[in-house]
Amino acid sequence: MKRLPNLDPLRFFLASLVLLFHLPQLSANQGLPFFDGLPVFHRGLEAVYMFFVLSGFLIIRIIYRAKIRDSFSIKDFYIRRILRIFPLYYLVLGFGLLFYNVILPWLNIPFEINYTWKQALFYNVFFLPNVFAKLYDPGGIIEILWSIGIEEQFYLLIAPLLFFINAKWILRVLSILLLGYFILYWSDVFELLRQYTFVFFYLFTGGVIAILEERKKLEFLKCSAIFPAVICVATLLYYITDIFLFEPLWLRSLITCFLFGFFIHSLAFNNRGVQANSKVLNHLGSISYGIYMYHAIVLNAVVFLFLKLEILQNLNEKLTVILMLLLTFAGTIFIAHLSYTYFELYFLKLKNKFR
Repeated sequence: MKRLPNLDPLRFFLASLVLLFHLPQLSANQGLPFFDGLPVFHRGLEAVYMFFVLSGFLIIRIIYRAKIRDSFSIKDFYIRRILRIFPLYYLVLGFGLLFYNVILPWLNIPFEINYTWKQALFYNVFFLPNVFAKLYDPGGIIEILWSIGIEEQFYLLIAPLLFFINAKWILRVLSILLLGYFILYWSDVFELLRQYTFVFFYLFTGGVIAILEERKKLEFLKCSAIFPAVICVATLLYYITDIFLFEPLWLRSLITCFLFGFFIHSLAFNNRGVQANSKVLNHLGSISYGIYMYHAIVLNAVVFLFLKLEILQNLNEKLTVILMLLLTFAGTIFIAHLSYTYFELYFLKLKNKFR
């Protein structure tokens, strides 16, 4: 299947927003200089939400197109997801558990552990890292796995569901699920869903928009450049200003569902010929999973250096903030590149056998 334009660079920018979100938090926690005075430094969670919309958009589009051809295989679908997600997920999970339970004590750095190894393995092996993160505060390297858990849970749900539904009913079923789940999520009766961030409605939204596009129901949006321009400007404002930070939260969430969904649609299908064809950006998008998964590890290493090396301690605050940002970005990208080239790519090539 031909890759849709502009989405690889989008992945990189979203992963970068997550890094920008976490850097000042850890720096402040360790008493180091930090800067978070711009709204863009507070949009890490929203970047993950857009990742969810993008995942729903792409995954459900793939399943729907396979259903149309009567060639959808649940087994192949899960094998492909396993080969993409599991190797890096379990690598980072294993390192995170060793880091907080073994490495930090060895370095005489205090860190409270309030879970057992059995609990850690149970929640994280059985696709509940979001619950584990909320219950035990296991540390940033492990806590970022919560979003991978949400996607894993969604895949477990969506593949069997769509397998047994006739293709002509998929749009209607997904729309009902989107509306029903959104209401349940924001109701007081199911507060547990909010407590553990089971935000499946973002993935459902991406899927609904993808199928609307497949069925040529969004052609009216392509008649003018005004709509994609407005959507792109609104999305940019969402990330660089605070104008969307209004109450109630459910309304803000509803707006972001469709803002993010139509933004992705505009980049992929309504871009008016504007495409990011940079090989560098496309590669950074390809390694964005690694950027997201490794950034907390690199961030901890950079903070450790600034805490322990006297030459770095003598820098002024502005230079410290800039240098920490550059080192974290450069180190994360470097490690993600190595991981993609020499580790992940082996498993990604195996995916071709299950297309």
